[in-house]
Amino acid sequence: MLNLERLRTLDALARHGSVSGAAEGLHVTTSAVSQQLAKLEREVGQQLLARNGRGVRLTDAGRLLADHAARILSQVEVAQSDIEAQRGRVVGEVRIAAFPTAARGLFPVAVRALRSGHPELRVGSRELEPEAGIREVIRGDLDLAVVLDWSNKRLPVPGGLATAHLLDDTADVAMPVDHPLAGRPEVDLEEFADDDWVSWPEGEFCHEWLMFTLRSKGFEPRIAHLAGEYHTQLALIAAGLGVCIAPRLGRGPVPDGVAVVPVRQTMRRHVYAVWRADADRRPSIRAAVEALGEAARAVTG
Repeated sequence: MLNLERLRTLDALARHGSVSGAAEGLHVTTSAVSQQLAKLEREVGQQLLARNGRGVRLTDAGRLLADHAARILSQVEVAQSDIEAQRGRVVGEVRIAAFPTAARGLFPVAVRALRSGHPELRVGSRELEPEAGIREVIRGDLDLAVVLDWSNKRLPVPGGLATAHLLDDTADVAMPVDHPLAGRPEVDLEEFADDDWVSWPEGEFCHEWLMFTLRSKGFEPRIAHLAGEYHTQLALIAAGLGVCIAPRLGRGPVPDGVAVVPVRQTMRRHVYAVWRADADRRPSIRAAVEALGEAARAVTG
């Protein structure tokens, strides 16, 4: 009889590509991963791993069993979902994450509603950028993630995930109050070709979107400052150090010294929830999606 936890360890190794990655994904030590895999090799009577430089790789037998493990674990998830659905009660634990402005704009209302409406449900939440959130949902480290893409740049969503649209979030341009365009009712992005820009950190989806969008307007943006938090970005704007894109979700009051002006060709972020399709029938997932939807409707009025 194959041990389910050892199959889970093999699956984690196949997905992460290393013992250390599997350990991080499973929240265990590397030695625990190695011990589980060694026991699994003894159980099946075949070598599953081979040395590959400083790391390891799956043998043919290892890849074959890893493929079966992924299907077995998916069926276990379906079985758990069906049992939870049959019971019909929202209980247990649900782990959710969102990019920072969605966490700030949606989680206080959504999590409070979940705790009030489902006292037997434990809710854990944290901030996580969209691509990382999707990866953790796929790995099973998260039950649900709130992610985003833009109307002119989509975020790839792998197969096997279910999605629910939450809201469309309009973005404006933030600039110092003494900027020549601060008093305008609307602006065009190309009017900021000679300005310094404040952007999200390199490698993040929104930074890539900003570079793509501004270049499509016919100029190479001069990125002077990088900051992941909107409050930091707006503080830099208030100090007269550049301009930035300022989405409305979770923004709150802008600081003194900052003017926010709409863009003539409206820029919108699409905000949605993602979760594993094989967990779709879990009442806790459905309750979390419903609570997030209600929070989104409250934000958009």
